[in-house]
Amino acid sequence: MARPQLIDRDAVLAASLEQADTGGLESVTMAAVARRLGVTPMALYRHVEDKDDLLDGVVERLLTEVPGPDPAASWEDQLAAIGDSLRAIARRHPSVFPLLLQLPATTPASRAARDQVYGALRSAGVPEETVPRLERVISTMVLGFAASEASGRFRQHSRRVLDGDYAELATSVRATIERHVAT
Repeated sequence: MARPQLIDRDAVLAASLEQADTGGLESVTMAAVARRLGVTPMALYRHVEDKDDLLDGVVERLLTEVPGPDPAASWEDQLAAIGDSLRAIARRHPSVFPLLLQLPATTPASRAARDQVYGALRSAGVPEETVPRLERVISTMVLGFAASEASGRFRQHSRRVLDGDYAELATSVRATIERHVAT
């Protein structure tokens, strides 16, 4: 008799992301992930509490694909690197990416990604009490653009046009930050 495959949380999350990439987000069920791993659905419960925890983990898995920006870089370059990474992730995982707009930052990886933006805003000189608000606004703008781009909403436009649109968004983000630093 074959011994069941050994799994860990990372394997469960990787299989969940693969399932979503191939079958869409609605196909991510405990049974489907277990089949992908060659285990029983009950085996997953040692690594995730329930489907909500599984989806939080998928968000975590996506955000681990965002490389940390160079702390020696300017705040503008740090935010640009994060934004560029998020756009690339949205293109790789278009069916899963909208979860970043739906679920709060509850896992360590999602909080770490948020903290990277906090760090860049602090480096820009944004007052501490304003950092959380600006992070929410900026993240929503960038995630919304990336999700729209990946979902095909802008499919009638070339990459050059979309890059120009994104540059316009980045200019707006920079102006918003600078306005808060000046006050």
